[in-house]
Amino acid sequence: MSRAYAFDPPHYTYDDYKLWEGRWELIGGTAYAMSPAPSLAHQEVSNKIAWLLETALQNCADCRALLPVDWRISDDTVVQPDNLVICHPVEGAYITRAPELVFEILSKSTASKDQHAKFTIYETEGVRYYVLVNVDDRVCKVFHLQQGRYLKLADVADETLEFDLGKCRIAFDFSRIWPK
Repeated sequence: MSRAYAFDPPHYTYDDYKLWEGRWELIGGTAYAMSPAPSLAHQEVSNKIAWLLETALQNCADCRALLPVDWRISDDTVVQPDNLVICHPVEGAYITRAPELVFEILSKSTASKDQHAKFTIYETEGVRYYVLVNVDDRVCKVFHLQQGRYLKLADVADETLEFDLGKCRIAFDFSRIWPK
């Protein structure tokens, strides 16, 4: 005769998170390993996004582009967007306020989390624009926060979109992010 055992999974906090080796995210107290390492295509697209954001923000002293950095939303939620733009000062080793713009590059291991859990988190926390990048299909879904809800702004592949970041506006050419 088999027995069923009920148990509560561990609920982790930022204090636990700080001690872990490797890359992790913490969502509602649940730990998510950020492995395996991103694919070469993922890294290439992320590098191109970073370069394009840096270039677009050259004349905007108030905003800056970042690669994965800890965003400590609460004691039990810490995420690391693939690419992001912040337009506020940072104190310490992580950000605590919502970025203006976030890009998440979908992979088999993160797609569900990026499209559901992070979508809800970013919407709730007030990320102005959320871009889901599908490298395999070479298309990006761009969402814009309006009245506290994300509305799909566009599906883009080779277009240029303008993002109003509050303190500046940038034009972003999506045709330049794809691997050759």
